[in-house]
Amino acid sequence: MKKITIITGHYGSGKTNLAVNLALRLADAGEKVTIVDFDIVNPYFRTADFAELFQKHGVTLAASMYANTSLDIPAISFDMERMAYEPGYLIVDVGGDDAGAIGLGRYAEGFSAYVPEQLDMWYVINRYRYLTERPEETLELMYEIEAVSRMRHTGIVNNSNLGRETTADTIQQALPYAEETAAQAKLPLVYTTYRNDLELSLPNGLPVDVFVKPVWEE
Repeated sequence: MKKITIITGHYGSGKTNLAVNLALRLADAGEKVTIVDFDIVNPYFRTADFAELFQKHGVTLAASMYANTSLDIPAISFDMERMAYEPGYLIVDVGGDDAGAIGLGRYAEGFSAYVPEQLDMWYVINRYRYLTERPEETLELMYEIEAVSRMRHTGIVNNSNLGRETTADTIQQALPYAEETAAQAKLPLVYTTYRNDLELSLPNGLPVDVFVKPVWEE
């Protein structure tokens, strides 16, 4: 991974679960990690929900002062540019859809001017999510996010799943969709994630723990 990883995607794509997994992997490998909850539009699932887990693993969490409240206020109470130049890794979990990515625009110039070679921006996709079943419609939001953030994605992460109903076949059947989406975007398919109890051998496969669950699955 590069020093800075920005993670975007539709609501329900699994970007927050990916961000949590990446942060914990780095921390457990002895790296200094800061994770930024950039869900400034206050969706249902957010990285700020895992403050206790991050503290246990030595991950620093940066979140809005209004995170985990009923207030929908797009306030940023931390200095992300300063974090970008501090030692260690920085993972940024961006709010779902283009509205959640608008705030990134304020950092576009600084990131582009000083650390472009140290930054990845990954777009998380899920074939089984409503309105993202075809590559063409999946990429509509990606381009909208790029327009409002004034930043460009560097890779696609395939997180196609059906929650706890996911099987190895679920993952395999979504691979052509993921490959075609990446091809149309002219970006590398960085990872295909899968639940770590599934027996799969995939190029670019990334087994993950499931931390983000709907209330009815907890």
